[in-house]
This record gives sequence, structure tokens and C-alpha cells, in this order.
Amino acid sequence: MKAAPWIHWIALPTSLLIWGLVAALLDTPLLPGPLAVLQTLWGEVRAGELQHHLGVTLRRVLLSFALAMALGTLLGVWMGRAPLVNALLDPLLVLFLNLPALVTIILLYVWLGLVETAAVLAVVINKVPNVAVTVREGARSLDHRLEQMAAVYHFTRWQRLAHVWTPQLFPYLMAATRGGLALIWKIVLVVELLGRSDGVGFQLHMAFQVFDVASLLAYSLAFIAVVQVIELAVLQPLERRASYWRQAGGRHA
Repeated sequence: MKAAPWIHWIALPTSLLIWGLVAALLDTPLLPGPLAVLQTLWGEVRAGELQHHLGVTLRRVLLSFALAMALGTLLGVWMGRAPLVNALLDPLLVLFLNLPALVTIILLYVWLGLVETAAVLAVVINKVPNVAVTVREGARSLDHRLEQMAAVYHFTRWQRLAHVWTPQLFPYLMAATRGGLALIWKIVLVVELLGRSDGVGFQLHMAFQVFDVASLLAYSLAFIAVVQVIELAVLQPLERRASYWRQAGGRHA
């Protein structure tokens, strides 16, 4: 049974209500209520601080995300289509999958210094293995009958990529994209907290120094809201449009 649209608007308002009630009962600066956080958020907006630091973090997230998706997709398709390459690189892939992000960040800051290149590279190195593993599974499951059809009709390499491979790999790419955004922005915050002088992570570090919980929550919720807008405005419409052929095929079956 399909859920009514209004069902989706129950959890968040209920959570805000519970948050406000608990904050009012405890009456402590360690748990400010929603209104106090909103006032702090508005103060940061008026001062121009929120826009600046949010923009810096978003730039790092988008750059790291684009590089990690491109490299991880190429690596995943290569390993999925070439058993020898997969056998050679799989141990390294497992190694990097289990390497803590904190270790990578610290090592790159030690080796390269507290520079932007080290910050972005640390995020990319931590995300590429996740993308590669997901896309590799998609590359392994490509339908060989479609490959035979492409050979019969003399598809060029680009035609195979656009009309045979990409539609089949798309669910795996979307899974890597969603997981990538969720993981990358968290790693970026750690990178900023440890070695940058701007960004949301830096602001969280400064707020922690003085136990300013209202600022911690304000910056965190602001960035979560931006990521949620990207999910609703970009990722979900893209997924619906790209998977339309599956729905159309089901209706005509």
C-alpha cells in the first residue's frame, strides 16, 4: 500500500517539538532549543560568516566528489571487466577500504603540509575505493546479450558506453553518488577541523573550543539542509528520469 504524501512531514516536526520540550525542561546552554539555534544561524547569516564558510566547504565537497566519482568509476569498470586487473588490485582496494580516514588525513598533512591539495587529496583517497567497489559489481553484472546485440549492430565504443553500459550501471552509480555525498562531506569537515582555517569544519572546531553548542548545531544543520536540497533537487529527479525506461518497459511488458 502506498503511503500518503503527508506521512513524510510527520517525523521532522515531531523531532523539533521533542527537541524544544527537552531543551526547555533542561534549561542549559549545552542543549539550546530550536529558536536559540535559529537566532544563532540568523546572526551568522547577517555577519556573512555562514555564507563564506558554507561556500568554502561546498567547494571542497564538490571538487572531491567529482574527482572521487570519476576515478572510482574508471577503476570499478576496469576491475569489473578485466579479471586479471581485479585480481591484482583487489588486495589494495581492501587495504584502502579499511584504512581510517583520520590516518589518511594526518599522513597527507604531514607529507604535503597544511595545504588545500592535501585536504582534497585526503578526501578523494578515502572515497575512491567505495565508488570502485560499488561500480565493479555493476560492471560484473552487465548483460552479455546486450553486448552481443551491440556487436551485431556495429556499435562504436561511445555508443556502447551511452546506450548499453551507462543504463545498466546507473543504479550502481546512483548508489555510489548518494553514499559518496554522505561520506565526503563528513570527511571534509574532519579535514577542515584538523588543518584548514576556513569552512564549516573550522567553525565547528572554534565553537567546540568555547562549548558554543548553538553554533555547532547551527552550522551542522545549515550544511545538512544544503545537502538535502541537492538530494531533492538534483539526485532524485535525475534518478527518476534515468530509470524511466525501466518503468516504461514494465508497463508495456
